[in-house]
Amino acid sequence: MLHRRTFMLLRSTDCRVPRRLPRLALAFVLLASVGGAGAPPGPVVAAQSAQLNALIEGLQRKYSRMQGLSADFVQIYSGADGRVIREAGQLLLKRPRKARWDYASPERKLFVSDGKNVFFYVYGEKNATTSPIKETTDPQIPFLFLLGSGDLRRGFSRIEFATGEQGMGAGNQILRLFPKRAPEEFKQLLVEVAGASFEVRRMAIFERSGARMDFLLSNVRENYIAPDSQFQFAPPPGVTIKRAQ
Repeated sequence: MLHRRTFMLLRSTDCRVPRRLPRLALAFVLLASVGGAGAPPGPVVAAQSAQLNALIEGLQRKYSRMQGLSADFVQIYSGADGRVIREAGQLLLKRPRKARWDYASPERKLFVSDGKNVFFYVYGEKNATTSPIKETTDPQIPFLFLLGSGDLRRGFSRIEFATGEQGMGAGNQILRLFPKRAPEEFKQLLVEVAGASFEVRRMAIFERSGARMDFLLSNVRENYIAPDSQFQFAPPPGVTIKRAQ
């Protein structure tokens, strides 16, 4: 059975599928340790390791100091069956663990985290859903690591440069991360970083089903502090909030 985030995407093509109970944890706080069979000779490995460590440390410095951000996003779902669905909107993040995703096309939807609970609403429907942030598996949740307070060297069993992945811009570096603990749907995570600025331009989540979800960011405003009211969900008149199932 397809879960809620896949429902969010497929409904835009008039596919009606049930929403699945979100499970387990807010799992993504960057990390890793380097390793790999068949590695090239020592000096090359040392150089790659140094480059990888510098990238992780740069991400840590940048985002551990950031209090909030805003950006435009494009979300692309690529199904194992070849289906591709593209959505777009605006994103707000704020420390600690607050997020707001306003989907503008092809259908208006809203995903909000107030730091404790997440809410999902499709405009025009009679019900909205909610669940504790620690129990949700929605693909938007990994973005909260950007404003996390933890050491980036925790949470993943391995991190490496992603070979064979095409970057969005010249000079961008792409990391592939394998989480230690994550909902069973999530297999691995890609993070694309822009050169010396260490700005995250893209994240991609790979599911065990073979599906992939890419989030492309543009017009990023760093340290944009949105008011807390932006992260509170006020249901429209006549709309009922129900626990996600």
